[in-house]
Amino acid sequence: VDKDTIKIGGSLSGVEQMQVDGSVQFDGVGGLSDHISSLKEMVIFPLLYPEIFERLKIEPPRGCLFYGPPGTGKTLLARALANECSQGDMRVTFFMRKGAECLSKWIGESERQLRLLFEEAYQMRPSIIFFDEIDALAPVRSDKQDQIHSSVVGTLLALMDGLASRGEVVVIGATNRLDSIDPALRRPGRFEREFRFSLPNKEARKEIFKIHTRDWNPKPSDNLLEELAEECVGYCGADIKALCVETGLCALRHRYPQLYESRERLQINMDSIKIKANDFSMAMQKTVPASRRVVPSPGRALSAISKPLLENSLERILQTLQRVFPHAELALKKDQQQGITSTSTCLKIGQSKSFDEESSSISEEKPTHKMPDCKKAGFRTFSRYVYPCYGSIFKMAENPRDQPTSYRPRFLLIEEPGSGQASDLAAAVIHSLEKFPIYTLDTPTLFASTSPDETCVQLMREAQRTAPSIIYVPQIPLWWETVGPTLRSVFTTLLQSIPRFTPVLLLATSNVQLRDLPEEIKALFNNEYEEVFRIPRPTCAERRHFFEDLVMKQAAQPPALKNN
Repeated sequence: VDKDTIKIGGSLSGVEQMQVDGSVQFDGVGGLSDHISSLKEMVIFPLLYPEIFERLKIEPPRGCLFYGPPGTGKTLLARALANECSQGDMRVTFFMRKGAECLSKWIGESERQLRLLFEEAYQMRPSIIFFDEIDALAPVRSDKQDQIHSSVVGTLLALMDGLASRGEVVVIGATNRLDSIDPALRRPGRFEREFRFSLPNKEARKEIFKIHTRDWNPKPSDNLLEELAEECVGYCGADIKALCVETGLCALRHRYPQLYESRERLQINMDSIKIKANDFSMAMQKTVPASRRVVPSPGRALSAISKPLLENSLERILQTLQRVFPHAELALKKDQQQGITSTSTCLKIGQSKSFDEESSSISEEKPTHKMPDCKKAGFRTFSRYVYPCYGSIFKMAENPRDQPTSYRPRFLLIEEPGSGQASDLAAAVIHSLEKFPIYTLDTPTLFASTSPDETCVQLMREAQRTAPSIIYVPQIPLWWETVGPTLRSVFTTLLQSIPRFTPVLLLATSNVQLRDLPEEIKALFNNEYEEVFRIPRPTCAERRHFFEDLVMKQAAQPPALKNN
């Protein structure tokens, strides 16, 4: 550290603006269109259309929080926002700080650095302050924590929403551990909006593949990208980028293996390096997704071996599940947009002409034209169009599937002892419903921590907050026998405390028949409402199809000739 900087009272971490990589734009971020629209409302619209907020007498949101698993695009989206705000006549200053960078060993120095940062951002307004890993800067205050760290949290709270207005200063925080952040930050006035960055679904994965391969020559076909998006379940955006890099290296190894043996620079022909589908498969064998390095993903498609035996059973299970959990029908539609599981609270009122025509104004002014009696409605009409779990407007229709409603959805898969079909079918069901957040509540997850009760409470509350979601309990009889009576009481209490029409599906498997299950488990699932599905044995036609493919097609093929 420069000594002259310390003498004149400068910040130890520096408050100069950050030079962001200008190659990242909103078109280089895939699968996050809802978050991009909300960020435009917060940052770009107040700069381009200030008359809108002046006319409505409202202030745009000045803070948002990014949270989700690592590698899902939180920092990438913040960099893209900084570049989008620095084009044309717009000039927005961007400050980026890690949570640990603002901390100092000297008493009072961390608070002074935060004040300097906000003062510099206010002088260079409009500006954006991005705190990466904010859980290290503002953890939950408790009696066990150091008083000095609590002072840093209090300073940040006062700067974000104190007596002095921040003006045109937007604060964005990013974290992987949402529960570790102090609750006082998570309220309007500080972090108005919370954006959940979940693992991308199939459509989002295909869009990310297109972004990373758009400069390739030749470009991969749409059919290949469709297959890759289908296979790469559990891959985040960083995993897909690493997969594309590894694919290019695999193509280089196949074309020029002598590069790895020579110490000198060789002359190569770049046009001869062609990336093929086999290179992607080789790269997938070497790439381990970030989500599977700690806990493997519970969802996986049916393997080619078991598909002839279980494909028909899976189709019947999904048809029954759509009646129990109507949101599954929306997730299984191919043309459904990604906005189903969005947690954004933005109400896009002015985009639908039919909604404008059928809803009434909130003012007391009489309309100039006469409206039919069926369209005269008060403020209650507006509330019928808003589904509280989505944050977007669905038009009411006579068909109830247009606005799905489910009463405490639960689904139990029962298999015959020793058949081993429930685990494969449950994983295939989760794979089909990958648009919804999945929370696995199995025995290793609970007892991996020192407090299983706390882990159960955290998972259940997170599932309720990110609804529609799925809670998966594999082999619930063994799970019920392993956990103690305290954890059983906590689980059933939390399950009953979820509001009745909140779309949180409890998916469980069992190798014990329904009549032999404990009474507490039987009380959770209603057999009369198709909440219990008994997995049948494979039929004679399915077994014949399995052995016909295995014996007559695969075993009868001659070995492939090796091309030297």
